[in-house]
Amino acid sequence: MTLSVDLFFSFRSPYSYLALPRTLKLVAGYDLTVNLRPVYPLAVRVPGFFKRTNRQFIPYVILDSSRVAQHENIPFRFPRPDPVVQDRTTLEVAAEQPYIHRLTRLGAMAQLEGRALEFTSAIARVLWDGSVEGWNEGDHLARAAEKAGFDLAAMDAAISADPDSYQQVIADNERDHAASGHWGVPTFVFENEPFFGQDRIDLLVWRMQSKGLRRR
Repeated sequence: MTLSVDLFFSFRSPYSYLALPRTLKLVAGYDLTVNLRPVYPLAVRVPGFFKRTNRQFIPYVILDSSRVAQHENIPFRFPRPDPVVQDRTTLEVAAEQPYIHRLTRLGAMAQLEGRALEFTSAIARVLWDGSVEGWNEGDHLARAAEKAGFDLAAMDAAISADPDSYQQVIADNERDHAASGHWGVPTFVFENEPFFGQDRIDLLVWRMQSKGLRRR
C-alpha cells in the first residue's frame, strides 16, 4: 500500500528548499506520495514575528542553512530579490507582498492538480540555487515551470481570475499545519505526527518503515 505524507512548505524558507532533494529521492526510492502543501512564511503568517524573536535568529539561520547546503552539496544562495518584501534594518514587513503571494498561490494551484512537489522543486531552484539574478524578471520562472510540465502564464491568468479560491487552499494548509503540532517549515506530517526540519527525514523514514513503507 502506498503511504502518504504531507509536507508543509514555504518558498522563503531555506530549510524548505534544502529538504527538496532528499524528498525527491524518497519519492523515487519508496512507495510513497508526498503531498506538498504551501503555506506563507512566518514573516507573513505571523505579523511581527521577526520583531519579537531573538535578534540572533536571522544571522544563525543564514550561517546554518549555508553550511547545511555545503554539507549536502546543494547549490545555494539566498534569493535575489527576497520573496518577502521586508526592511532589513527595521524588519518591518510590507503590507503589499507581490512575490510571496504569487509564488504561494502558484504552489496552491499545483497542489490542486496533485503535482505541487514537481512544480515547487522546479521553481524553488530558480530562487535558491544561485544561478539566477532577478528570479522574478524575464522568463526564468516560466522556463522552470515548463520543464515541470506547467504553463506559467495560464496559471497566473487562472489565479488572477479567482484569487480567493487559491487563497482558501493556502488557508486550509495553514490550518492543518497548525493542527499538526508545529508551526515551522518544512514540516512533514505522517499519520498526524509532525517531523519538523529537513534534518528529521531519517526519523520520518524510520517511522514510515514501521508502518509498512517499502522500496519501489
